[in-house]
Amino acid sequence: MLLFTYLILYFLLVFVLRSILLWRKTGINSLTFKKTDNAHDYNGKVFIFITIFELVVVGIYAFKNEWYEYLLPIWYLENPFLQKIGWTLLVISLIVVWISQSQMANSWRIGIDENNKTKLVTNGMFSISRNPIFLGIMIANIGLFLVIPNTFTLLITSLSTLSMNTQIRLEEEFLKREFGNEYIQYAEKVRRWI
Repeated sequence: MLLFTYLILYFLLVFVLRSILLWRKTGINSLTFKKTDNAHDYNGKVFIFITIFELVVVGIYAFKNEWYEYLLPIWYLENPFLQKIGWTLLVISLIVVWISQSQMANSWRIGIDENNKTKLVTNGMFSISRNPIFLGIMIANIGLFLVIPNTFTLLITSLSTLSMNTQIRLEEEFLKREFGNEYIQYAEKVRRWI
């Protein structure tokens, strides 16, 4: 139950609340994915699928314990020490994502915004990683897997990793077009992940 509550709070804080704050401040919708079939919008559909899939898996763990065996637990990873590491990573993830979103301020979006001009953020967390929000989400995925190690949380982590890496490359191409040499010089100094 605690894990499910945490996951709901995580989504509410880093996606819903952040989107509302941006909307109130700028009038801009942070969600940029549309219903086309291009790579960017398709990847948005993959993000939504992974999120729903994650909620279902954690919901089964929290509310239907008798079904948990169908998630194919990896029993040799089920121990209190790894669970504590997992919970620590989940908390670190929330902190990293929240700080990174705060540092992006009005430039934060969910996806690529080709309609509203933003500024290139290179300070704070972005001086350590070009993608600290995705890094934070990756940390959360690993944490989730350690808290409830099963085949489906491993699949969520794998799908999320592929989807994030695709999104990062799409965003990099956009940022090169949008900011040109400024982004290229930044990318030469700061690594993609860490």
